[in-house]
Amino acid sequence: MRHTISVLVENKFGVLTRVAGLFSGRGYNIDTLNVGPTQDPKLSRMSIVTRGDDATVEQIVKQLNKLVDVIEVQDFRDGEYVDRELVLVKVKTGSGNRAEVAQLAELFRAKIVDVQPQSLSIEITGNESKVEKFITLMKDFGIADITRTGKVALPRK
Repeated sequence: MRHTISVLVENKFGVLTRVAGLFSGRGYNIDTLNVGPTQDPKLSRMSIVTRGDDATVEQIVKQLNKLVDVIEVQDFRDGEYVDRELVLVKVKTGSGNRAEVAQLAELFRAKIVDVQPQSLSIEITGNESKVEKFITLMKDFGIADITRTGKVALPRK
């Protein structure tokens, strides 16, 4: 089962290494990891997506709370948070399918951010389901390259 964990940490050198080391040292995998500053420049928020049963994730949360620079840890449950992901995808296009790719991008409220003779680069943001559906449709045209930010999340309350 996938879990999204939010970790508020002090914005200090080495904190990311300690958090990642906690996961690797205990044999836990990180599916996605996103780190960025908060409104307070002294703090950063990590959004971590990992897999495991409830007992495993509970153990991860306990271990994270023991780290010195960790301020707060939240294991989000479905419906308790809002999440988004940003994806840039370069889709192979020719004169015959460029309009169709552009229409699909518009349908998904994605933006074309670069136009080249043989490709379109598209930016899409949304929840995981929306992003995955868009990528699946773009595979039919041929994906030349793709990069993803990983999930970012905030609590609803």
